[in-house]
Amino acid sequence: MNKITLLILCLCCTSMVVRADDVPALNPSDANIVGHILDKKTKEHLAFITVFLKGTTIGTTTDATGHYYLKNLPEGDFTVVMKSLGYKTVEKPVIVKKGKTLELNFEAEEDAVSLDGVVVSANRNETTRRKAPSLVNVLDAKTFETTHATSLADGLNFQPGVRVENNCQNCGFQQVRINGLEGPYTQILVDSRPIFSALTGVYGLEQIPANMIERVEIMRGGGSALFGSSAIAGTINIITKEPLRNSAQLAHSLTMIGGNSADNNTTLNASLVTDDHKAGVYLFGQSRHRSAYDHDGDGFSELGQLEARTVGFRSYLKTSTYSKLGFEYHNISEYRRGGNHINLPPHEADVAEQTDHSINGGGLKFDLFSNDYKHRLNVYASAQHTNRKSYYGTNQNLDAYGRTTDMTFVGGSQYSYNWDKCLFMPAEFTGGLEYNFDELKDEMLGYNRIVNQTVHIGSLFLQNEWKNDKWSFLVGGRFDKHNLIDHLIFSPRANIRFNPTEDINLRASYSSGFRAPQAFDEDLHVAAVGGDVAIIQLAPDLKEEKSQSISASVDFYHRFGPVQMNLLVEGFYTDLNDVFFLQEKGHDEQGNLILERRNKEGARVMGLNLEGKAVYSWLQFQMGATIQRSRYKEALTWSETNPAIPPQKKMFRTPDVYGYFTSTFTPVKRLAVSLTGTYTGSMLVQHLAGYIPEDKEEKTRDFFDLNMKIAYDIPVYKSVTLQVNAGIQNIFEAYQNDFDQGKDRDSKYIYGPGIPRSYFVGCKISY
Repeated sequence: MNKITLLILCLCCTSMVVRADDVPALNPSDANIVGHILDKKTKEHLAFITVFLKGTTIGTTTDATGHYYLKNLPEGDFTVVMKSLGYKTVEKPVIVKKGKTLELNFEAEEDAVSLDGVVVSANRNETTRRKAPSLVNVLDAKTFETTHATSLADGLNFQPGVRVENNCQNCGFQQVRINGLEGPYTQILVDSRPIFSALTGVYGLEQIPANMIERVEIMRGGGSALFGSSAIAGTINIITKEPLRNSAQLAHSLTMIGGNSADNNTTLNASLVTDDHKAGVYLFGQSRHRSAYDHDGDGFSELGQLEARTVGFRSYLKTSTYSKLGFEYHNISEYRRGGNHINLPPHEADVAEQTDHSINGGGLKFDLFSNDYKHRLNVYASAQHTNRKSYYGTNQNLDAYGRTTDMTFVGGSQYSYNWDKCLFMPAEFTGGLEYNFDELKDEMLGYNRIVNQTVHIGSLFLQNEWKNDKWSFLVGGRFDKHNLIDHLIFSPRANIRFNPTEDINLRASYSSGFRAPQAFDEDLHVAAVGGDVAIIQLAPDLKEEKSQSISASVDFYHRFGPVQMNLLVEGFYTDLNDVFFLQEKGHDEQGNLILERRNKEGARVMGLNLEGKAVYSWLQFQMGATIQRSRYKEALTWSETNPAIPPQKKMFRTPDVYGYFTSTFTPVKRLAVSLTGTYTGSMLVQHLAGYIPEDKEEKTRDFFDLNMKIAYDIPVYKSVTLQVNAGIQNIFEAYQNDFDQGKDRDSKYIYGPGIPRSYFVGCKISY
């Protein structure tokens, strides 16, 4: 049924694109602008560069020869904008008159540090990174390709302050940590909407394929004043690809994990746009099969089997010169299985974790703005439904089957107004209303576990940002009424940006946040420990967790002749009150280990993020490091079975030092050689009894994970290019070497890089 629905939607959307060509021009004025775009250094014509009229929906891209044509434009004074990834944005004023054709040419200057790239996560409005009130890092599609990333999870490690870890040997449950705080402290958004629920958060990082992502915006530090609860550590905003021009791409890669387990990944992308760019649709699809991987030969997986298929599209229709309608839909089907006896039914295995997901999601938005671009209105609605069949069991337990459904909806509106002058300088006001709904039903009758949780959150957000090229002052706040909390929560926010020179950005920010007493992603994952299962419960008196965050940063950009450089130093501090903490409660009547989430006094997280980038024609190099300290305010006891373990203040699974680097060499035009890597410092990890006689705290070694990729582009026919690539991941085999073994292992005792030394080959054909 889902496939039929998807097919109908795709056909309707494609029909919309085709029919848009037959619609008369919205502005039949015969006022036109034509021109070409040259690379400032090489003087070559540049293809597929975006050109548009600022403050309107009118735009196009240059053709294969580097020329563009804007036709039937409205009369008046406008600004023509030239914008493209990797080049500085250029704006030129024009006066458009009926029956006149203007020639307007551009020279594009390389901007490898992407200062003029547009972000929306800083203040819920489009702004350039240089002028954003908050520090926003951008992970673009090029980084995913350079690092041979198959999914969102594979690419997130290559940003300062961000680390992705695998938390289960059986099913591959992954979570992202920002500034040392575990996954539920980060709000994950899809196209700025919080439809990433607790259930989809369990495996969602690996379920989102890289080929549907245009860019990922990462804002570290408290963001609740913008995006609601669970944005204490930061926000990860996944911006999906939008149709820009007619294009298509088909790619396949084969990765041999550990040299013997195959991971096959096939992707397909296509973009269809009408000649007048008034409508377009972007289609994406992925099919992935990963065999289970057993590192130590005990018959139990360290990486589970994975079968995943994703299809979807994003489309738009420009309903007028000053309005635009957008629609997005995706379907994700995923099966994963870990433990032993992978080919048998799960209840015939000694340990088995098996899930079968069907996820349908989408969104609709309408943008309207005035002809002077002072007023902007955005109305949106997004929803996602997830159906999961699961088995989490040990010792051939027939009662370990479960069923989970989750329905998430978010709807709202946002209004913005640009003041020519508000009190003392130009300003932008933003206000809006938002409603979030989440209905979660999780049943594992054999374990007597039933979660029936309904969340309603009504929100109001207001902010005003005074800004010019040198200064920015932002003051705002968000009011949230959560049905599981009996009082209104106010989350304030304040930001200051100062540019003493064009090359230097100084920023300081304050924000507060909260996490509600509700089930989070890890609560919906049942781990196998010591031949039993570990189940997380919420304490009956659990109350919300609150945070106060401050940060300050210095961002320096400069060009030394042909070399572009960017250096960043950011300090952060987060204070948590009534912090959530998992503590062993003992075993229930069925022998299941119960971990209870309780409130403790609090915690403090502080540190530095460092990042540097240098670009010189054929060489690009970027690296980042985080030095941090995560401590509870009181020493806490986590094990009820081993009193010899002393109370601990240090947060588990949080290394004090970690980092990354990426580099790309292009010695000749069509050849690219990439070296990338991550460093994970030593950390403290909980090790539960089972394979070992009693609970322990383990101090891990550090890891340096180095990867290499070589890619070569072969022109096939006109605009058709074939790329062949190959490489090695984790060259030095920086991988955990003390996994628990057998059916009594602690499946949560896993740390370090996600895969051992692996080899891959691939090809991609693009039009």
